[in-house]
Amino acid sequence: MSTVEVLRTPDDRFSRLPDYPFEPHYADVGVRMHYVDEGPRDADPILLLHGEPSWSFLYRHMIPTLQHAGHRVVAPDLIGFGRSDKPASREAHTYARHVEWVTRLVVALDLKDITLVCQDWGGLIGLRVATDVDERFARVVAANTGLPTGDEHISSAFLAWRRFSQAADPFAVGNIVDGGCATTLDDAVVAAYDAPFPDESFKAGPRQMPLLVPTTPDDPAAPANRAAWAKLRQWRKPFLCAFSDADPITRGADGRFRDAIPGCQGQAHTTIAGAGHFLQEDRGRELASVVTEFMTAAAPAAGD
Repeated sequence: MSTVEVLRTPDDRFSRLPDYPFEPHYADVGVRMHYVDEGPRDADPILLLHGEPSWSFLYRHMIPTLQHAGHRVVAPDLIGFGRSDKPASREAHTYARHVEWVTRLVVALDLKDITLVCQDWGGLIGLRVATDVDERFARVVAANTGLPTGDEHISSAFLAWRRFSQAADPFAVGNIVDGGCATTLDDAVVAAYDAPFPDESFKAGPRQMPLLVPTTPDDPAAPANRAAWAKLRQWRKPFLCAFSDADPITRGADGRFRDAIPGCQGQAHTTIAGAGHFLQEDRGRELASVVTEFMTAAAPAAGD
């Protein structure tokens, strides 16, 4: 990968964040990627992948529940977000690069028997990673996400969001997350979502990501996503959908997963009530309980 010019958010921007006491960890994936790593290192890992424009702070209410259930919890910040490095150029953000960056983290940490929990861009990226290095993944929880190829109908809600993302000045990350929740966020929480971005120059990732979602069949990412779908149609590992009831962006995408993926058969798919797009904010502890129950039910029997 060619050299990428990056910006790095000062550490003091992340001091005294509400309910986010986690020690930072960093990996070199070509640029510096931050990740939370809690719980016993010898436990099978849960990989929590956030979307756009949030960061691992989104999972702060889920991490303790998952950790206390005995799991190792790894929650990275996508490149361009959170405490990770932020490429200064929008052109540095491509779908393929984001997949490669997360794949490099998974390999660098030598994660195996992974339970992937993915929302928003966490699914667009995470499902590509899971199908590329499928031997490292044991199961998937998909929440308010999808894997578009440009061949399907694109919701008017997403198209409106994409137009807004390019026109907004400033791009108010905290207010955007607040607007995607069913509940109103405290001012300190809104400020925490703004913390990674001292000014507009740090927001190349949040600005560019909406344009990277495939919306036409000839999108550059469409062939790779179609190839991932071909693998998912053969995916027999447990795959659970846990979408919310109030997200206009991803409404109905769970049905596509459930109809196409063999591993969805017989799973206790659920709808999280009273939650918007960022269901980790609205109902994080409930989603964490869904994940732990799914992992228990999907655990291999002794001797398998």
